[in-house]
Amino acid sequence: QVQLVESGGGLVQAGASLRLSCTASGRTFSSLAMGWFRQAPGKERSLVAAINWSGGMTYYEYSVKGRFTISRDNAKNTVFLQMNSLKPEDTAVYYCAGVPASGYDYYTLPAEYVYWGQGTQVTVSS
Repeated sequence: QVQLVESGGGLVQAGASLRLSCTASGRTFSSLAMGWFRQAPGKERSLVAAINWSGGMTYYEYSVKGRFTISRDNAKNTVFLQMNSLKPEDTAVYYCAGVPASGYDYYTLPAEYVYWGQGTQVTVSS
């Protein structure tokens, strides 16, 4: 089993930046495709960004393109989400997730992920 722990959330004003981190236990992190999801009150959990095991392929939800960057450091068993130009609509609980990789794929659906962190709250005020 893999344990994922997120950090870096907080309360910021619109236009500010945050960097979320997700650190995995164990020694198999490099074999996992990773993703960041978010869930706002009354809404379904949805993908923000995804990255394959090597970090060479990424995906971003349209609304965060150009503002958010997903990256990973396999030596540190950590995946990051750099969030710039934050907007009130970015307010949500952000979850880190992982799934054993299949080739060089990344994954976009919550049901495809098997490891989940507990979430970290990001609140953006106007």
